[in-house]
Amino acid sequence: MTVQNTQVLIVGAGPTGLTLGLWLTRLGVAVRIIDKSAAPGGTSRALAVQARTLEFHRQIGIVDEVLEAGVKIEQLRVRTPAGVATRLPLATFGAGKTAYPFAFALPQEIHERVLIRSLEREGVEVERHTELVSFQDSANGVTAKLRKGGVSEFVRADYLTGADGAHSAVRHMLGIGFPGGAYDQSFYVADVEGTGEVTRNGMDATVATYGFAIVMPVRQSGSLRLIGVVPKEHEAKTDITFDTIRSEVERDTGIKVNSVNWFSTYRVHHRVADKFRVGRAFILGDAGHVHSPAGGQGMNTGMGDAVNLAWKLAAVLQGRADEMLLDTYEPERIAFARLLVDGTDQAFKMATSRSKAVGLLRQHLMPKLLRLLLATNTGKRAFFGMISQTRIEYRNSTISSGEAGKIKAGDRLPYVESSDGDNFAPLASLDWQVHVHGRPSLQFQAELARIGFPLHIFDWTTHARRAGFARDAVYLVRPDGHIAVATGPDGVRVLNYIAQFGLHPRYAADHTKPDADGPSKEIVFTADRIELLRNQRRVHTIQGADR
Repeated sequence: MTVQNTQVLIVGAGPTGLTLGLWLTRLGVAVRIIDKSAAPGGTSRALAVQARTLEFHRQIGIVDEVLEAGVKIEQLRVRTPAGVATRLPLATFGAGKTAYPFAFALPQEIHERVLIRSLEREGVEVERHTELVSFQDSANGVTAKLRKGGVSEFVRADYLTGADGAHSAVRHMLGIGFPGGAYDQSFYVADVEGTGEVTRNGMDATVATYGFAIVMPVRQSGSLRLIGVVPKEHEAKTDITFDTIRSEVERDTGIKVNSVNWFSTYRVHHRVADKFRVGRAFILGDAGHVHSPAGGQGMNTGMGDAVNLAWKLAAVLQGRADEMLLDTYEPERIAFARLLVDGTDQAFKMATSRSKAVGLLRQHLMPKLLRLLLATNTGKRAFFGMISQTRIEYRNSTISSGEAGKIKAGDRLPYVESSDGDNFAPLASLDWQVHVHGRPSLQFQAELARIGFPLHIFDWTTHARRAGFARDAVYLVRPDGHIAVATGPDGVRVLNYIAQFGLHPRYAADHTKPDADGPSKEIVFTADRIELLRNQRRVHTIQGADR
């Protein structure tokens, strides 16, 4: 029996599996990505791309291509049967919190094409018409049986990942439960050509007594994407077409539909898997959690799973961290998945309830509350943080330690902009790194130089203080941009942490580190330079000593 080898076998080539594959490839890990479908999906329900996802895309250098393909949503227009109830500005409602302070829309099928092209540039192609038949897990790896066109193949991988959707074969083979249920309502999604009072840089949301409908532009095709609740009188029908609900859709959206490119209906479930890992096999994305489309969180959450798992797998496979690091994937991501399902469940019930009382509140009170919320900076920050996924934190993780200023370990690195860049630029290295806003002790700098650990020093500014940093405090940042350790200027807690988890940066002995635009200049850290730093007050990026 001939067995092919790879480091990570990825089952499923949706946004989650593609993101996992791309991150692992950029981190130097060999992958194979298989999918039983013949081609990428041509239709999709997912549209929203949240700011946190765009930050992840920036780290691997594809954010510009993604932004070019989609639409920045400048305003949300809330309609009721009586007309336009309110207009909510979204172009900069997250200003100061991220480099991407806007709402953004990109249909999933187009998003997937960007990811696939990026993988192909790295020499990785999705293996279509290929399904996972079975696998065996052992202490040394996973042996999987694949089938393509009636021909079987055996693959040995260090790890197996299931990003194969809500009906995940990997999850079923692992025997992982998927508790939850389905909502009563059915939904429709349609891609249409039409006319009406809709802006090409906005989103319309119609709220009515029976539910909601959303209209969003598709930049590349010039079409409109319509999403909404199937009216109750049509739910029991098994052969629903767009014409079945045309009159209700046109009435609610204000769009005169001239032609329909495609149309489908679906039921929404709310479920979270009992486990995200068994041995050397992991599940992520819809294989681990499904929920309502409220807030545009689903696809983004799966891609967040992928990033969380990717850097951990790479570190362990390359001997740069202890294997115990992989134990943190499930608790970090399953906790957020459960919180998300609970939150979207409540929002979804409010948005779709057929109670007349709730319908009236939705129609008349909700637009006013949203307008009031976004009328203040505090309200804008709260609303943006809620939907952008920039407030996801891992404070309870076993690899989060300490706090300094207003920042606790596990938090996403707060965003700080300067005149010539921002503090997220160094994250393009996909590496562990230390950040200090102010002046770290020379002893700490020398110790980091000795072990070859990346250190980035930024000027102390009003922006840093407002973001929650403490002056001269030391922050150890994970490859995914979350704080692992927050501590005082002596940095002892960081040094102990590095030793405890056996961390080794990717570029400790490799000065071919990719360039990153930002407010700091890369220099090679030598012992002689420590003395020079005593009188320097400018920003520097300090990299490991020559050896």
